Amino acid sequence: MGTARRTAIVTGGASGIGRAVVLRLAKDGMDVGLLDVDVAGAGWVAAEAAAAGRRAVAVEGDVAAAASVATAVERVRGQLGPVHVLVNAAGIASFVPFQEMTEEVWDRMIAVHLKGAYNCTRAVLPDMVAARWGRIVNLASVAGLNGGGPGLSHYAAAKSGIIGLTKTLGMELGPHGITVNAIAPGLIDTPLLDRSGMPPEARRTVVDRTPVGRIGQPDDIAAACAFLVSEEASFVTGQVVSPNGGTWT
Repeated sequence: MGTARRTAIVTGGASGIGRAVVLRLAKDGMDVGLLDVDVAGAGWVAAEAAAAGRRAVAVEGDVAAAASVATAVERVRGQLGPVHVLVNAAGIASFVPFQEMTEEVWDRMIAVHLKGAYNCTRAVLPDMVAARWGRIVNLASVAGLNGGGPGLSHYAAAKSGIIGLTKTLGMELGPHGITVNAIAPGLIDTPLLDRSGMPPEARRTVVDRTPVGRIGQPDDIAAACAFLVSEEASFVTGQVVSPNGGTWT
């Protein structure tokens, strides 16, 4: 069975990288469920995906809350059928010096990124095990590889955790026909970046130091994701792909 007959769930699909992934998967022939706290925004993206001729549904859900995820996944199953592909793209970002970081800020960052990947994977895994075929792609970050920089201890810790989870699940789920990989983007031009509080001069510095001479675009990440969920990537699991323009190797 090719990916054109599969159903995917993309978390954080209302904007940025998540939106680009939704549209790419729909273009490649997949039906897509969008899980996002911004259900109105997800609805607009679902309409875009439907314009490509695929079925798409937007459901509200907080990835950090297991009950919310379970309800959302059941709604997707009810409308699109069993889930074969999961892209954990939901995320938040902020710059906070460690000495100023509250427990609440730390916990929310870990909950959305790392616990979110746990919750969503647990919710869809029975479908993949039953099909003996599955693709899970977790959005990490180059910050999970190099620490990110000052003010990103919570973000880097969450993304490093995602990388560790990816490697372990790659080993554990391989015998079930399920691959698990991570994408660790460099700096990507998204609404999330705009809201993160990253100083403009820091953004310019990163771009100036990028060998390809530009900031990344969401479609750059969607292209990597499209490969990882394809049949051609059946021998790729537990890996970290880092589209970052050469800033980290």
